[in-house]
Amino acid sequence: MATTAVERKLLIAGEWVETGEWIEVRSPYDGGLVGRVAEGGAAETGRALDAAEHAMQDPLPAYERAAILDRVAALLAERLGEAARTISAEAGKPMKAARVEASRAVSTYTMAAVEARKLSGDTIPMDASPAGAGKLAFTLRHPIGIVGAISPFNFPLNLVAHKVAPALAAGCAVVLKPASQTPLSALLLAELETDAGLPAGWLNVVCGPASEIGDVLVADERVKLITFTGSAGVGWKLRERASRKRVNLELGNATPVIVAADADLDDATSRLAANAFSFAGQSCISVQRIYVEREAYDAFLQGFLARVEALKIGDPADEDTDVGPLIAPSERDRILEWLEEATDAGAEVLAGGALEGELLRPTVIAGAPPDAKVSCEEVFGPVCTVTPYDTLDDALALANGTRYGLQAGIFTADVKAALRAARELEFGGVTVNEAPTFRADQMPYGGIKDSGNTREGPAYAVREMTEERLVVLQL
Repeated sequence: MATTAVERKLLIAGEWVETGEWIEVRSPYDGGLVGRVAEGGAAETGRALDAAEHAMQDPLPAYERAAILDRVAALLAERLGEAARTISAEAGKPMKAARVEASRAVSTYTMAAVEARKLSGDTIPMDASPAGAGKLAFTLRHPIGIVGAISPFNFPLNLVAHKVAPALAAGCAVVLKPASQTPLSALLLAELETDAGLPAGWLNVVCGPASEIGDVLVADERVKLITFTGSAGVGWKLRERASRKRVNLELGNATPVIVAADADLDDATSRLAANAFSFAGQSCISVQRIYVEREAYDAFLQGFLARVEALKIGDPADEDTDVGPLIAPSERDRILEWLEEATDAGAEVLAGGALEGELLRPTVIAGAPPDAKVSCEEVFGPVCTVTPYDTLDDALALANGTRYGLQAGIFTADVKAALRAARELEFGGVTVNEAPTFRADQMPYGGIKDSGNTREGPAYAVREMTEERLVVLQL
């Protein structure tokens, strides 16, 4: 991938800071140098918290926060191409998907600006009980305090936006730790924040070792909320360590989809082929487990496999590429081991399962045992399983047979079956006749069980990032 390497520094207290140490950012596709960023640690994180604390001593009124967020959205829209190229270069995300992510980040900021303008409390019906008679009560929404944000590599722009924009809308200063594999998108966004007039200290970006920076965010009492997107193992340990803070977790999934015999199979195969393998399956809601009613199984496979084989694998900078590289060779090797485990246990590879150059081809597996890693753990790669079922009871039990609970889906023409799935699937979100990889940025997004404990989307995240304060007046 031909690209000009860029150099970026840390943002602390409104200044771009060089530390003398650097993190190299390399292309997951060809290993070429994409850029380098200054590497920080505990000392820089402490300075960032000092800056955030100082900033919050001079609160920004809601109209000013909203105006800044609107300006960020406008500036990002002007530099959409640059943002998409940055995402593609550092994450290995195909350009068509990177462009969608950049556009979504514009929407995230736009909607956060709306929330800054309308954030309010509630009126309490005090005379609903004798004790409240003669009193007026209402609540105020008060910023929770400094937000420590830890973002992942797979959506290096929009998942940063989903943490930073709501925090600013709520009136909270932020210390952001982006993924070391993909820090350039976050630092581009930080540049736009400063260009939009965000005062010094309201956003600070520190790149470096997750353990060192995370230790400071966990230990420092000035951090009132940590928002983390990443693996379940890391997320839940973080919550245990920061037991006195509010810790919002958006974690993984082993995403199931049910396809009934009465579904539009052409539509289902089209949506599922795209959403099982887009960005090489590196999304926590990438389609992973497909359960097809037995009488439609052969017809579904015929259409699905044809669409999977038609996906273009290659350079993410190529506008026609559908499937690019995994973030690191170690992830590719891990997934190959999981595939070998499944085939040793009797699974059949119907498509893919091998490398094309250094890239893992989109892989479809039949007959994978329920306890195989490809069935019960989050693959986070271009792999999905296909399994027949006989009754809706069976399908729901199979879909629920996971420790995760982020999103699930069903394709059916039967409204009763769809509503039953909505009631009985143990997930934070259920899609009907749409792949569960779908996410619109204004919707409440999050999971249950090992998939997390929060809901993102500006309207929901803003409320998480505020404290409700009750005011009671004696009339």
